[in-house]
Amino acid sequence: MNVGAHARRGIAINIGQFSLQTVQVFFVGLIMGMERTVLPTMSRDFGVRPHAFFFLASFVISFGLVKGALNFVAGDLSDRLGRKRVLLYGWLAGIPIPLLIALAPNWWWIIAANVFLGINQAFTWTMTVTSQIDLAANNERGLAVGINEALGYIAVGMAGLGTGYAALSYGPRLTLLVFGLTTIACALLVLTRVEDTIPWVRAEHAHKAIGDAHTPGPSLWDGFVRVSFKDPTYRAICQGGVANKIADTLVWVLLPVFFKTHGLGLVQIGWITGLYAMVWGLSQLATGHLADRIGRKVPVVTGFLLLALALVGVAVERSFRDWLAAAVIMGMGMALLYPNLIAAMSDLAPPLERGRILGVYRYWRDTGYAIGGIVLGLVAAQTRQTQPAIWLTAALVAGSGLWIAVAVRETHNRLYA
Repeated sequence: MNVGAHARRGIAINIGQFSLQTVQVFFVGLIMGMERTVLPTMSRDFGVRPHAFFFLASFVISFGLVKGALNFVAGDLSDRLGRKRVLLYGWLAGIPIPLLIALAPNWWWIIAANVFLGINQAFTWTMTVTSQIDLAANNERGLAVGINEALGYIAVGMAGLGTGYAALSYGPRLTLLVFGLTTIACALLVLTRVEDTIPWVRAEHAHKAIGDAHTPGPSLWDGFVRVSFKDPTYRAICQGGVANKIADTLVWVLLPVFFKTHGLGLVQIGWITGLYAMVWGLSQLATGHLADRIGRKVPVVTGFLLLALALVGVAVERSFRDWLAAAVIMGMGMALLYPNLIAAMSDLAPPLERGRILGVYRYWRDTGYAIGGIVLGLVAAQTRQTQPAIWLTAALVAGSGLWIAVAVRETHNRLYA
């Protein structure tokens, strides 16, 4: 490929490849979303006892530990091997997920399935968002991330709601088996048309290298330590990623149980969790672009505030209609903070280190699933209730937003194109 002639950056210029990556992330979201309504509510069918909340959360803990670690690995691999190859590995790792769920005799098989889900999501979602950032111009990064996360979480919501309905007619195991394998087959077919975006990265680096003597850091570990602990802006953004995934863990694991104990059925629970994800997803089409215009910090801090307030609403309200309203506000909060945390990291990352630095951020963000599963699972298990975990999550989210408000300066230079 002639980098100078072909690898021009900008969403409109690269609309074909950008669209293919968008289709890919839609399939990624379908695989993640297919579990969200069905599995927590059928845990007793797999031998999970009532109030065994920590054991229930173990399937998300396994997912978070694997996905977090492999996000870090995937970022570095993609800088060395290319984005498309890592994306292929992710889809191949997804094949065992629906098979294990369909054949599972106990909850340990579900935990194993989510190990593969962690591999699948780390390699596929990381590569789609990194590739779309590669293709976009500097002043389009928020929009690129917003589109990526929008289509991914719209798919999460659609899959959660759709599999909830289908499971009533065809049974949960058959539903997830057919849905999962069909989605993966379609994704692999589309992948044949996807180009690797490394040439765009090299073109961007060549352009920035004029007057910029930056070279990549000396080691993977040094980069991890710098992003995680030494740089105060990176550090604050990383903890924000952890906090928002703790909140999403609550929605994934404990809120379906919370709503079930308050008399809601599978379809009603699917509407609440699905609406949350779809509002989160759809709104990011606007919130990512908004941050390209006004900066990252205000949307991010506002998003944390809305998310915390909505969680308080979930804890205190007692009607399906009120919970639907809280789900909408939670989705709006996530839409404001989620794409713009990663866009802020992209603003700061040198081009040749982008995959690695975003990998570190996504390591911490998705390890939040494991942290959330452990902390919230233990709180619910000790109190034998889910409501204390909701209050704790609201406090953690509010504190995280305050940290960012105090520690982070605006990262987006609106004059830099």
